[in-house]
Amino acid sequence: MQLDNPDSRSSDKSGPSTPAILSGAAGATEADAAKKGIAGKAIDKVKEVAKSASDIFRRVPCLPPKGVSKTMGSLPHVASKLAAGQPVTIIAFGSSSTQGYGSSAPEFTYPNRLAAQLHRQYPGADIRVVNRGRGGEDAPEMMRRLQTEVIDAHPDLVIWQVGTNAVLRDLDPRETEKMVEDGVARIQTAGADVVLVDPQYSPRVTERAASANKMIRLLNHVAELRHVSIFPRFEVMREWHEKQSIPIDSFVIADGLHMNDWGYACFAQLLGDDIIKSVGQIKLGVNVPADVRTYRPM
Repeated sequence: MQLDNPDSRSSDKSGPSTPAILSGAAGATEADAAKKGIAGKAIDKVKEVAKSASDIFRRVPCLPPKGVSKTMGSLPHVASKLAAGQPVTIIAFGSSSTQGYGSSAPEFTYPNRLAAQLHRQYPGADIRVVNRGRGGEDAPEMMRRLQTEVIDAHPDLVIWQVGTNAVLRDLDPRETEKMVEDGVARIQTAGADVVLVDPQYSPRVTERAASANKMIRLLNHVAELRHVSIFPRFEVMREWHEKQSIPIDSFVIADGLHMNDWGYACFAQLLGDDIIKSVGQIKLGVNVPADVRTYRPM
C-alpha cells in the first residue's frame, strides 16, 4: 500500500529496498498504461458504434417496400394525442427481438430507434417508448404479464411482437391465436391503439415455412377481427432479401434468427414513418377510422 504514496517512495533512501520500490513504481505505471489502453479501446468501440449508427443507412439504404400487401392500419389514438401536444406512451411488447438481442448497444434496439425518430420529428413532444420485451417468451408468458407490464402503464399505443417463438417451440397456433385475440381486446378496452408484429424473415424461421406462414395468417385474422393494425415484418424482411438483393447476413446475425443494428433500424424507421403519417392525417383533419387498413410505411 505504501507504494501508492509518492511521498513515501521519494523519501525512502535505504539501499536494498530502493530497487524494489522503483520496480513497484514501474509496475504501477505499466498497470496504469494497460488500464488506459483498455479504456481507450472501449472509447474507440463506442465511437465506432456511434459512427455505425450515424451512417447505417448510407451503407445500405432502408427503402420503402413495394411488394408488400396492404395490411398496416392507421393509429388514430396516438396520432390525436401527438397532434394535440399531449404526452404519449408507447409500449413495445414482445420477446427477444423487442428486447433487442443482436443489437450492438441498447440504443440500437428497435424501441430506442423508434423513440429517437419520433423525438426528432416532434422535438417538443413528451413521448415515451417503453421496452417490455423479454427473450424466449411467446403468447402464454406474455399474457401472464400483460396487465402489470402493459395495461397498468396506461399506454396510448402497444406494438405487440408475437408468434416467432410459438413457431420455434411448435406451440398450438390456434391457442396462440386465441390468446392474442384476448390480449388485443383487453388492450383496446384500456383505450390504446394496437399494432401486431408478425415473425421475422430469417433462416431459423423460414426452415419452418409451413408453421411460419400459418402463424402469419392467424395474426392477420386477429387483426381483421379486432380492427387493429399489423406490421408485416416477415414480408418486409423478405423483400429486403428477395427484391432488394440484400444478403441475409446484412440484417440477421450469425444465430440465423435475430436482427442486427441495420435490421432493427430499418424496422423502426418503417414503423415510425407510419406513425408520423398518421399524425399528419389527423392534423389535416383526415381522421381515418382504426378499421381502415392501409399500409403506409415511409
